[in-house]
Amino acid sequence: MIGVACRLPGADGPDAFWELLRTGRDAVRELPAGRRTEGAPAVAGYLDRIDTFDAEFFGISPREAAATDPQQRLLLELGWEALENAGTLPAGLRGSRTAVLAAAIWDDYAELTHGGGPDALTHHSFTGTRRAMLANRLSHTLGLTGPSLTVDTGQSSSLVAVHLACELLRKNEATTALVGGVNLIAGPGSTAASQRMGGLSPTGRCHTFDERADGYVRGEGGAVLVLKPLDLARADGDRVLGVIRGSAVNNDGGGDALGVPRRETQEDVLRLAHRRAGTDPADLHYVELHGTGTPVGDPVEAAALGAALGTGRPDGDPLTVGSVKTNIGHLEGAAGIVGLLKVLLSAGHRQVPPTLHHVTPNPRIPLDALNLRVQTDLTPWPGTGRPPLAGVSSFGLGGTNCHVVVEGPTPAEPAAEPGPALAADCVLWPLSATSPAALRAQAARLRDHLARHPDAAPAEVGHSLATTRTAFRHRAVACGDDLGRLTAAVTALAEDLPDPDLVMGAPAGSPSP
Repeated sequence: MIGVACRLPGADGPDAFWELLRTGRDAVRELPAGRRTEGAPAVAGYLDRIDTFDAEFFGISPREAAATDPQQRLLLELGWEALENAGTLPAGLRGSRTAVLAAAIWDDYAELTHGGGPDALTHHSFTGTRRAMLANRLSHTLGLTGPSLTVDTGQSSSLVAVHLACELLRKNEATTALVGGVNLIAGPGSTAASQRMGGLSPTGRCHTFDERADGYVRGEGGAVLVLKPLDLARADGDRVLGVIRGSAVNNDGGGDALGVPRRETQEDVLRLAHRRAGTDPADLHYVELHGTGTPVGDPVEAAALGAALGTGRPDGDPLTVGSVKTNIGHLEGAAGIVGLLKVLLSAGHRQVPPTLHHVTPNPRIPLDALNLRVQTDLTPWPGTGRPPLAGVSSFGLGGTNCHVVVEGPTPAEPAAEPGPALAADCVLWPLSATSPAALRAQAARLRDHLARHPDAAPAEVGHSLATTRTAFRHRAVACGDDLGRLTAAVTALAEDLPDPDLVMGAPAGSPSP
Protein backbone atom coordinates (compact mmCIF):
# COMPACT_ATOMS: atom_id res chain seq x y z
CA MET A 1 0.00 0.00 0.00
CA ILE A 2 1.68 3.17 -1.23
CA GLY A 3 -0.99 5.89 -1.19
CA VAL A 4 -4.11 6.83 0.76
CA ALA A 5 -6.90 9.40 0.64
CA CYS A 6 -10.06 9.83 2.66
CA ARG A 7 -12.97 12.10 3.39
CA LEU A 8 -14.57 11.13 6.69
CA PRO A 9 -16.71 12.67 9.43
CA GLY A 10 -14.58 15.29 11.18
CA ALA A 11 -11.59 14.52 8.93
CA ASP A 12 -10.92 15.83 5.41
CA GLY A 13 -7.78 13.75 4.90
CA PRO A 14 -5.49 11.12 6.44
CA ASP A 15 -3.67 13.55 8.77
CA ALA A 16 -6.94 14.87 10.17
CA PHE A 17 -8.29 11.33 10.47
CA TRP A 18 -5.29 10.25 12.52
CA GLU A 19 -5.70 13.27 14.78
CA LEU A 20 -9.35 12.33 15.32
CA LEU A 21 -8.37 8.76 16.18
CA ARG A 22 -5.43 9.73 18.36
CA THR A 23 -7.45 12.16 20.46
CA GLY A 24 -10.46 9.86 20.74
CA ARG A 25 -12.95 12.24 19.15
CA ASP A 26 -16.58 11.34 18.52
CA ALA A 27 -17.62 12.71 15.10
CA VAL A 28 -21.24 11.56 15.27
CA ARG A 29 -23.61 14.56 15.23
CA GLU A 30 -26.87 16.01 13.96
CA LEU A 31 -27.30 16.80 10.25
CA PRO A 32 -25.08 19.82 9.54
CA ALA A 33 -26.71 23.18 8.90
CA GLY A 34 -27.22 23.78 5.21
CA ARG A 35 -27.84 20.14 4.35
CA ARG A 36 -31.37 19.12 3.51
CA THR A 37 -31.59 15.36 3.25
CA GLU A 38 -35.11 14.01 3.54
CA GLY A 39 -35.41 11.08 5.92
CA ALA A 40 -31.84 11.39 7.20
CA PRO A 41 -31.08 9.91 10.65
CA ALA A 42 -31.32 12.29 13.61
CA VAL A 43 -27.61 11.69 14.22
CA ALA A 44 -24.91 10.07 12.11
CA GLY A 45 -21.29 10.43 11.17
CA TYR A 46 -22.06 13.17 8.67
CA LEU A 47 -19.79 14.98 6.22
CA ASP A 48 -20.21 18.75 6.16
CA ARG A 49 -21.22 18.79 2.48
CA ILE A 50 -21.91 16.21 -0.21
CA ASP A 51 -23.04 18.63 -2.95
CA THR A 52 -19.70 20.26 -3.83
CA PHE A 53 -17.60 19.09 -6.78
CA ASP A 54 -15.05 20.63 -9.12
CA ALA A 55 -16.60 19.34 -12.34
CA GLU A 56 -14.35 21.44 -14.59
CA PHE A 57 -11.24 19.87 -13.07
CA PHE A 58 -12.39 16.43 -14.26
CA GLY A 59 -13.67 17.63 -17.62
CA ILE A 60 -17.33 17.06 -16.71
CA SER A 61 -20.05 19.49 -17.79
CA PRO A 62 -22.25 21.11 -15.11
CA ARG A 63 -25.28 19.28 -16.50
CA GLU A 64 -23.58 15.88 -16.31
CA ALA A 65 -22.22 16.63 -12.84
CA ALA A 66 -25.73 17.44 -11.60
CA ALA A 67 -26.95 14.08 -12.89
CA THR A 68 -24.07 12.14 -11.31
CA ASP A 69 -24.35 10.38 -7.95
CA PRO A 70 -22.28 12.25 -5.33
CA GLN A 71 -20.67 8.90 -4.52
CA GLN A 72 -19.16 8.82 -8.03
CA ARG A 73 -17.98 12.39 -7.66
CA LEU A 74 -16.38 11.71 -4.27
CA LEU A 75 -14.58 8.64 -5.60
CA LEU A 76 -13.09 10.69 -8.46
CA GLU A 77 -11.68 13.20 -5.98
CA LEU A 78 -10.33 10.53 -3.66
CA GLY A 79 -8.74 8.56 -6.50
CA TRP A 80 -6.82 11.65 -7.63
CA GLU A 81 -5.79 12.52 -4.06
CA ALA A 82 -4.62 8.95 -3.35
CA LEU A 83 -2.33 9.01 -6.39
CA GLU A 84 -0.91 12.36 -5.29
CA ASN A 85 -0.36 10.92 -1.82
CA ALA A 86 1.50 8.04 -3.45
CA GLY A 87 3.72 10.48 -5.35
CA THR A 88 2.34 9.17 -8.64
CA LEU A 89 1.42 11.51 -11.48
CA PRO A 90 -2.04 10.44 -12.71
CA ALA A 91 -1.03 11.16 -16.31
CA GLY A 92 1.80 8.65 -15.93
CA LEU A 93 -0.73 5.84 -15.47
CA ARG A 94 -2.73 6.61 -18.63
CA GLY A 95 -2.90 3.50 -20.79
CA SER A 96 -1.50 1.30 -18.02
CA ARG A 97 -3.01 -1.92 -16.66
CA THR A 98 -4.09 -0.15 -13.49
CA ALA A 99 -7.18 -1.70 -11.93
CA VAL A 100 -9.99 0.17 -10.21
CA LEU A 101 -12.17 -1.57 -7.64
CA ALA A 102 -14.91 0.45 -5.93
CA ALA A 103 -17.41 -0.50 -3.27
CA ALA A 104 -20.82 0.89 -2.33
CA ILE A 105 -24.15 -0.63 -1.38
CA TRP A 106 -26.75 2.17 -1.57
CA ASP A 107 -28.48 3.95 -4.45
CA ASP A 108 -30.07 6.92 -2.71
CA TYR A 109 -29.29 9.31 -5.55
CA ALA A 110 -30.69 6.95 -8.18
CA GLU A 111 -33.87 6.58 -6.14
CA LEU A 112 -34.23 10.35 -5.88
CA THR A 113 -33.63 10.74 -9.61
CA HIS A 114 -36.12 8.07 -10.67
CA GLY A 115 -38.60 9.32 -8.09
CA GLY A 116 -39.05 12.40 -10.24
CA GLY A 117 -40.57 10.28 -13.01
CA PRO A 118 -39.48 9.91 -16.65
CA ASP A 119 -39.31 13.67 -17.16
CA ALA A 120 -36.57 13.90 -14.50
CA LEU A 121 -34.25 11.63 -16.49
CA THR A 122 -31.62 13.09 -18.81
CA HIS A 123 -29.01 11.90 -21.27
CA HIS A 124 -26.63 11.50 -18.30
CA SER A 125 -28.98 9.68 -15.88
CA PHE A 126 -27.93 6.15 -16.83
CA THR A 127 -24.19 6.66 -16.30
CA GLY A 128 -24.80 9.07 -13.44
CA THR A 129 -26.80 6.69 -11.28
CA ARG A 130 -25.47 3.18 -11.94
CA ARG A 131 -23.14 1.80 -9.26
CA ALA A 132 -21.02 0.08 -11.94
CA MET A 133 -19.89 3.56 -12.97
CA LEU A 134 -18.21 4.16 -9.62
CA ALA A 135 -15.19 2.22 -10.84
CA ASN A 136 -15.73 2.72 -14.58
CA ARG A 137 -15.84 6.52 -14.38
CA LEU A 138 -12.53 6.67 -12.51
CA SER A 139 -10.92 4.31 -15.04
CA HIS A 140 -12.29 6.41 -17.91
CA THR A 141 -11.22 9.74 -16.43
CA LEU A 142 -7.64 8.60 -15.77
CA GLY A 143 -7.35 6.43 -18.90
CA LEU A 144 -6.72 3.20 -16.97
CA THR A 145 -7.05 -0.05 -18.91
CA GLY A 146 -6.90 -2.63 -16.10
CA PRO A 147 -9.94 -4.43 -14.66
CA SER A 148 -12.63 -2.01 -13.46
CA LEU A 149 -15.46 -3.22 -11.27
CA THR A 150 -17.78 -2.21 -8.48
CA VAL A 151 -18.10 -4.68 -5.60
CA ASP A 152 -21.23 -5.17 -3.51
CA THR A 153 -21.10 -7.86 -0.84
CA GLY A 154 -23.04 -5.79 1.65
CA GLN A 155 -21.14 -4.18 4.51
CA SER A 156 -17.98 -6.17 3.70
CA SER A 157 -17.80 -4.73 0.17
CA SER A 158 -14.73 -2.50 0.40
CA LEU A 159 -12.55 -5.01 2.25
CA VAL A 160 -13.57 -7.69 -0.26
CA ALA A 161 -12.52 -5.20 -2.96
CA VAL A 162 -9.08 -5.02 -1.33
CA HIS A 163 -8.87 -8.82 -1.34
CA LEU A 164 -9.85 -8.98 -5.03
CA ALA A 165 -7.35 -6.26 -5.93
CA CYS A 166 -4.57 -8.28 -4.29
CA GLU A 167 -5.57 -11.30 -6.35
CA LEU A 168 -5.45 -9.24 -9.57
CA LEU A 169 -1.97 -8.00 -8.69
CA ARG A 170 -0.71 -11.47 -7.78
CA LYS A 171 -1.97 -12.86 -11.10
CA ASN A 172 -0.38 -9.96 -13.00
CA GLU A 173 -3.77 -8.92 -14.40
CA ALA A 174 -2.94 -5.42 -13.14
CA THR A 175 0.26 -3.59 -12.30
CA THR A 176 -1.31 -1.16 -9.82
CA ALA A 177 -4.75 -0.96 -8.22
CA LEU A 178 -6.91 1.85 -6.91
CA VAL A 179 -9.32 0.44 -4.33
CA GLY A 180 -12.01 2.50 -2.67
CA GLY A 181 -15.29 2.55 -0.83
CA VAL A 182 -17.87 5.33 -0.54
CA ASN A 183 -21.06 5.77 1.46
CA LEU A 184 -23.26 8.86 1.40
CA ILE A 185 -26.70 9.49 2.88
CA ALA A 186 -28.36 11.29 -0.03
CA GLY A 187 -32.00 10.30 0.41
CA PRO A 188 -34.47 8.53 2.69
CA GLY A 189 -34.34 5.03 1.22
CA SER A 190 -31.19 3.65 2.80
CA THR A 191 -32.01 4.92 6.27
CA ALA A 192 -35.59 3.66 6.13
CA ALA A 193 -34.44 0.20 5.05
CA SER A 194 -31.82 0.04 7.82
CA GLN A 195 -34.30 1.25 10.42
CA ARG A 196 -36.99 -1.24 9.48
CA MET A 197 -34.45 -4.06 9.48
CA GLY A 198 -33.82 -3.17 13.14
CA GLY A 199 -30.12 -2.44 12.70
CA LEU A 200 -29.93 1.18 13.84
CA SER A 201 -29.14 2.17 17.42
CA PRO A 202 -31.93 4.10 19.17
CA THR A 203 -29.25 5.79 21.29
CA GLY A 204 -27.31 6.94 18.22
CA ARG A 205 -23.91 5.42 18.99
CA CYS A 206 -21.96 2.22 18.32
CA HIS A 207 -21.26 0.55 21.69
CA THR A 208 -18.85 -2.11 20.44
CA PHE A 209 -18.57 -5.15 22.77
CA ASP A 210 -20.32 -3.08 25.47
CA GLU A 211 -23.38 -4.04 27.52
CA ARG A 212 -25.23 -1.05 25.97
CA ALA A 213 -24.87 -2.45 22.43
CA ASP A 214 -28.20 -1.76 20.72
CA GLY A 215 -27.33 -1.36 17.03
CA TYR A 216 -25.17 0.91 14.93
CA VAL A 217 -25.21 4.56 13.90
CA ARG A 218 -24.68 5.34 10.22
CA GLY A 219 -21.64 7.14 8.84
CA GLU A 220 -20.66 8.89 5.61
CA GLY A 221 -17.48 9.29 3.64
CA GLY A 222 -15.00 7.30 1.68
CA ALA A 223 -11.40 6.16 1.34
CA VAL A 224 -9.12 5.05 -1.49
CA LEU A 225 -5.87 3.09 -1.30
CA VAL A 226 -3.21 2.65 -3.97
CA LEU A 227 -1.88 -0.93 -4.09
CA LYS A 228 1.18 -2.27 -5.88
CA PRO A 229 3.20 -5.51 -5.73
CA LEU A 230 5.86 -5.06 -3.04
CA ASP A 231 8.83 -5.82 -5.30
CA LEU A 232 7.60 -3.31 -7.88
CA ALA A 233 6.96 -0.65 -5.23
CA ARG A 234 10.47 -1.06 -3.86
CA ALA A 235 11.99 -0.98 -7.34
CA ASP A 236 10.11 2.24 -8.11
CA GLY A 237 11.24 3.84 -4.85
CA ASP A 238 7.68 4.18 -3.52
CA ARG A 239 7.01 4.88 0.13
CA VAL A 240 5.50 1.66 1.52
CA LEU A 241 2.79 2.41 4.10
CA GLY A 242 2.06 -1.21 4.82
CA VAL A 243 1.95 -4.69 3.31
CA ILE A 244 -1.02 -7.02 2.95
CA ARG A 245 0.39 -10.34 4.11
CA GLY A 246 -2.73 -12.36 3.36
CA SER A 247 -6.50 -12.23 3.08
CA ALA A 248 -9.52 -14.48 2.77
CA VAL A 249 -13.22 -14.32 1.88
CA ASN A 250 -16.03 -16.79 2.52
CA ASN A 251 -19.79 -16.89 3.14
CA ASP A 252 -21.87 -18.14 6.02
CA GLY A 253 -23.69 -20.49 3.63
CA GLY A 254 -26.75 -20.85 5.77
CA GLY A 255 -27.43 -20.29 9.44
CA ASP A 256 -30.52 -19.24 11.32
CA ALA A 257 -31.44 -16.50 8.82
CA LEU A 258 -29.96 -14.58 5.90
CA GLY A 259 -28.98 -11.66 8.13
CA VAL A 260 -27.73 -13.67 11.12
CA PRO A 261 -23.94 -14.26 11.32
CA ARG A 262 -22.34 -17.67 11.93
CA ARG A 263 -19.46 -18.12 14.34
CA GLU A 264 -18.00 -21.16 12.57
CA THR A 265 -17.56 -19.46 9.19
CA GLN A 266 -16.17 -16.27 10.70
CA GLU A 267 -13.70 -18.44 12.54
CA ASP A 268 -12.80 -20.18 9.26
CA VAL A 269 -12.11 -16.93 7.39
CA LEU A 270 -9.84 -15.74 10.21
CA ARG A 271 -7.83 -18.97 10.22
CA LEU A 272 -7.53 -19.04 6.42
CA ALA A 273 -6.34 -15.42 6.17
CA HIS A 274 -3.64 -15.97 8.78
CA ARG A 275 -2.60 -19.29 7.28
CA ARG A 276 -2.11 -17.54 3.94
CA ALA A 277 -0.20 -14.76 5.68
CA GLY A 278 2.03 -17.25 7.51
CA THR A 279 1.30 -15.58 10.84
CA ASP A 280 0.90 -17.07 14.27
CA PRO A 281 -1.84 -15.79 16.63
CA ALA A 282 0.81 -15.05 19.24
CA ASP A 283 2.51 -12.61 16.84
CA LEU A 284 -0.59 -10.53 16.21
CA HIS A 285 -0.71 -7.14 17.92
CA TYR A 286 -4.19 -5.86 17.12
CA VAL A 287 -7.43 -6.61 15.28
CA GLU A 288 -9.73 -3.92 13.89
CA LEU A 289 -13.16 -5.43 14.44
CA HIS A 290 -16.22 -5.35 12.26
CA GLY A 291 -17.58 -4.25 15.64
CA THR A 292 -20.91 -2.62 14.82
CA GLY A 293 -22.31 -2.79 18.33
CA THR A 294 -25.31 -4.98 17.54
CA PRO A 295 -26.70 -7.37 20.18
CA VAL A 296 -26.47 -10.36 17.82
CA GLY A 297 -23.34 -9.61 15.81
CA ASP A 298 -20.89 -8.62 18.54
CA PRO A 299 -21.04 -11.86 20.58
CA VAL A 300 -20.68 -13.96 17.42
CA GLU A 301 -17.66 -11.98 16.24
CA ALA A 302 -16.03 -12.11 19.67
CA ALA A 303 -16.53 -15.88 19.97
CA ALA A 304 -15.03 -16.49 16.52
CA LEU A 305 -12.10 -14.16 17.17
CA GLY A 306 -11.37 -15.73 20.52
CA ALA A 307 -11.46 -19.27 19.14
CA ALA A 308 -9.33 -18.52 16.07
CA LEU A 309 -6.82 -16.02 17.46
CA GLY A 310 -7.35 -15.18 21.12
CA THR A 311 -7.05 -18.48 22.94
CA GLY A 312 -3.96 -19.44 20.96
CA ARG A 313 -1.99 -16.68 22.64
CA PRO A 314 -0.04 -16.93 25.90
CA ASP A 315 -1.94 -16.33 29.14
CA GLY A 316 -1.71 -12.74 30.25
CA ASP A 317 -1.27 -11.49 26.69
CA PRO A 318 -4.80 -10.85 25.42
CA LEU A 319 -5.37 -9.81 21.82
CA THR A 320 -6.15 -6.10 21.60
CA VAL A 321 -9.22 -5.19 19.56
CA GLY A 322 -11.12 -2.03 18.66
CA SER A 323 -13.56 -0.43 16.24
CA VAL A 324 -13.44 2.87 14.34
CA LYS A 325 -17.24 2.76 14.10
CA THR A 326 -17.34 4.18 17.62
CA ASN A 327 -15.68 7.35 16.28
CA ILE A 328 -17.40 7.98 12.96
CA GLY A 329 -20.30 5.54 12.67
CA HIS A 330 -20.74 2.58 10.36
CA LEU A 331 -19.79 3.46 6.78
CA GLU A 332 -21.48 0.27 5.60
CA GLY A 333 -20.08 -0.53 2.12
CA ALA A 334 -16.99 1.61 2.87
CA ALA A 335 -16.53 0.40 6.45
CA GLY A 336 -13.86 -2.24 5.78
CA ILE A 337 -11.43 0.01 3.91
CA VAL A 338 -11.82 2.69 6.59
CA GLY A 339 -10.88 0.10 9.21
CA LEU A 340 -7.86 -0.83 7.10
CA LEU A 341 -6.88 2.84 6.83
CA LYS A 342 -7.11 3.16 10.62
CA VAL A 343 -4.71 0.23 10.99
CA LEU A 344 -2.27 1.72 8.46
CA LEU A 345 -2.21 5.06 10.28
CA SER A 346 -1.90 3.42 13.70
CA ALA A 347 0.93 1.17 12.60
CA GLY A 348 2.71 4.05 10.89
CA HIS A 349 2.54 6.19 14.04
CA ARG A 350 3.31 3.18 16.27
CA GLN A 351 0.29 3.95 18.47
CA VAL A 352 -3.01 2.19 19.14
CA PRO A 353 -5.91 4.68 19.44
CA PRO A 354 -8.88 4.25 21.75
CA THR A 355 -12.24 2.69 21.02
CA LEU A 356 -15.01 4.90 22.36
CA HIS A 357 -18.21 4.10 24.29
CA HIS A 358 -16.85 0.92 25.86
CA VAL A 359 -17.37 0.98 29.63
CA THR A 360 -18.83 -2.34 30.76
CA PRO A 361 -18.24 -5.46 28.64
CA ASN A 362 -21.25 -7.13 27.13
CA PRO A 363 -22.15 -9.99 29.51
CA ARG A 364 -22.47 -12.26 26.46
CA ILE A 365 -18.82 -11.61 25.60
CA PRO A 366 -16.45 -13.23 28.15
CA LEU A 367 -13.37 -11.23 27.22
CA ASP A 368 -11.08 -12.95 29.70
CA ALA A 369 -12.04 -16.44 28.57
CA LEU A 370 -11.62 -15.42 24.92
CA ASN A 371 -8.28 -13.75 25.72
CA LEU A 372 -9.41 -10.45 24.17
CA ARG A 373 -9.04 -6.85 25.39
CA VAL A 374 -10.85 -3.78 24.06
CA GLN A 375 -8.50 -0.83 23.55
CA THR A 376 -9.94 2.18 25.44
CA ASP A 377 -7.01 4.59 25.60
CA LEU A 378 -4.08 5.74 23.47
CA THR A 379 -1.02 3.55 23.97
CA PRO A 380 2.24 2.86 22.14
CA TRP A 381 2.12 0.01 19.66
CA PRO A 382 3.42 -3.11 21.43
CA GLY A 383 7.22 -3.01 21.24
CA THR A 384 8.19 -6.46 20.05
CA GLY A 385 11.07 -5.51 17.78
CA ARG A 386 9.07 -6.69 14.76
CA PRO A 387 7.01 -4.64 12.29
CA PRO A 388 3.44 -4.00 13.48
CA LEU A 389 1.09 -6.87 12.63
CA ALA A 390 -2.69 -6.50 12.64
CA GLY A 391 -5.88 -7.99 11.26
CA VAL A 392 -8.94 -6.23 9.84
CA SER A 393 -12.37 -7.85 9.74
CA SER A 394 -15.48 -6.91 7.78
CA PHE A 395 -18.68 -8.92 7.57
CA GLY A 396 -21.64 -8.44 5.21
CA LEU A 397 -25.28 -8.80 6.16
CA GLY A 398 -25.74 -11.59 3.61
CA GLY A 399 -22.93 -13.60 5.15
CA THR A 400 -19.89 -12.60 3.06
CA ASN A 401 -16.97 -12.39 5.47
CA CYS A 402 -13.52 -10.96 4.85
CA HIS A 403 -10.34 -10.71 6.92
CA VAL A 404 -7.08 -9.06 5.89
CA VAL A 405 -3.69 -9.41 7.59
CA VAL A 406 -1.59 -6.24 7.49
CA GLU A 407 2.05 -5.64 8.31
CA GLY A 408 3.01 -2.08 9.11
CA PRO A 409 5.99 -0.26 7.65
CA THR A 410 9.49 -1.16 8.75
CA PRO A 411 11.55 1.61 10.36
CA ALA A 412 12.86 4.10 7.83
CA GLU A 413 16.26 3.40 6.37
CA PRO A 414 19.05 5.63 7.71
CA ALA A 415 19.14 8.92 5.84
CA ALA A 416 21.69 9.18 3.07
CA GLU A 417 24.64 11.48 3.52
CA PRO A 418 23.59 14.97 2.51
CA GLY A 419 24.67 16.14 -0.93
CA PRO A 420 26.16 19.50 -1.77
CA ALA A 421 24.36 22.36 -0.05
CA LEU A 422 21.85 24.21 -2.19
CA ALA A 423 22.43 27.86 -2.94
CA ALA A 424 20.73 29.99 -0.33
CA ASP A 425 18.24 31.52 -2.73
CA CYS A 426 17.29 28.59 -4.97
CA VAL A 427 14.61 26.60 -3.12
CA LEU A 428 11.48 26.72 -5.28
CA TRP A 429 7.97 25.55 -4.40
CA PRO A 430 5.78 25.32 -7.53
CA LEU A 431 1.98 25.19 -7.20
CA SER A 432 -0.66 24.99 -9.90
CA ALA A 433 -4.42 24.63 -10.32
CA THR A 434 -7.19 24.95 -12.91
CA SER A 435 -8.41 28.33 -11.59
CA PRO A 436 -7.16 31.18 -9.39
CA ALA A 437 -9.53 30.14 -6.58
CA ALA A 438 -8.29 26.56 -6.74
CA LEU A 439 -4.69 27.81 -6.68
CA ARG A 440 -5.38 29.70 -3.46
CA ALA A 441 -7.01 26.58 -2.04
CA GLN A 442 -3.91 24.54 -2.93
CA ALA A 443 -1.76 27.08 -1.11
CA ALA A 444 -4.03 26.92 1.93
CA ARG A 445 -3.70 23.14 2.05
CA LEU A 446 0.07 23.37 1.82
CA ARG A 447 0.10 26.01 4.56
CA ASP A 448 -1.97 23.75 6.81
CA HIS A 449 0.30 20.81 6.05
CA LEU A 450 3.35 22.84 7.06
CA ALA A 451 1.63 23.80 10.32
CA ARG A 452 1.25 20.09 11.11
CA HIS A 453 4.81 19.33 9.99
CA PRO A 454 6.99 22.22 11.19
CA ASP A 455 10.16 20.20 10.61
CA ALA A 456 9.54 19.79 6.88
CA ALA A 457 12.69 20.08 4.76
CA PRO A 458 12.19 22.88 2.18
CA ALA A 459 14.13 21.07 -0.57
CA GLU A 460 12.12 17.87 -0.09
CA VAL A 461 8.83 19.78 -0.22
CA GLY A 462 9.96 21.50 -3.41
CA HIS A 463 11.01 18.21 -4.99
CA SER A 464 7.62 16.64 -4.23
CA LEU A 465 5.73 19.62 -5.59
CA ALA A 466 7.79 19.62 -8.78
CA THR A 467 7.79 15.89 -9.52
CA THR A 468 4.56 14.42 -8.09
CA ARG A 469 1.93 17.06 -8.94
CA THR A 470 0.28 17.75 -12.28
CA ALA A 471 1.10 21.18 -13.73
CA PHE A 472 -2.11 23.06 -14.54
CA ARG A 473 -2.65 26.41 -16.21
CA HIS A 474 -2.73 28.74 -13.20
CA ARG A 475 0.67 28.61 -11.51
CA ALA A 476 2.67 30.15 -8.72
CA VAL A 477 6.19 29.67 -7.42
CA ALA A 478 7.36 30.50 -3.91
CA CYS A 479 11.09 31.19 -3.69
CA GLY A 480 13.06 31.40 -0.46
CA ASP A 481 16.15 30.38 1.43
CA ASP A 482 14.39 28.99 4.51
CA LEU A 483 11.14 27.44 5.65
CA GLY A 484 9.88 30.68 7.19
CA ARG A 485 10.14 32.71 3.97
CA LEU A 486 8.62 29.96 1.87
CA THR A 487 5.73 29.47 4.30
CA ALA A 488 5.09 33.20 4.35
CA ALA A 489 4.89 33.26 0.54
CA VAL A 490 2.49 30.30 0.50
CA THR A 491 0.35 31.97 3.17
CA ALA A 492 0.22 35.16 1.11
CA LEU A 493 -0.95 33.16 -1.91
CA ALA A 494 -3.64 31.46 0.15
CA GLU A 495 -4.89 34.86 1.32
CA ASP A 496 -4.61 36.46 -2.14
CA LEU A 497 -1.95 38.89 -0.99
CA PRO A 498 1.30 39.98 -2.68
CA ASP A 499 4.66 38.75 -1.43
CA PRO A 500 8.17 39.53 -2.71
CA ASP A 501 8.99 35.79 -2.73
CA LEU A 502 5.97 34.86 -4.86
CA VAL A 503 5.70 34.74 -8.66
CA MET A 504 2.43 33.96 -10.48
CA GLY A 505 1.51 33.32 -14.10
CA ALA A 506 -0.49 31.26 -16.61
CA PRO A 507 1.19 29.70 -19.66
CA ALA A 508 -0.72 28.84 -22.79
CA GLY A 509 -2.47 25.49 -22.79
CA SER A 510 -3.94 23.51 -19.90
CA PRO A 511 -3.69 19.79 -19.26
CA SER A 512 -6.78 17.96 -18.11
CA PRO A 513 -6.89 14.94 -15.85
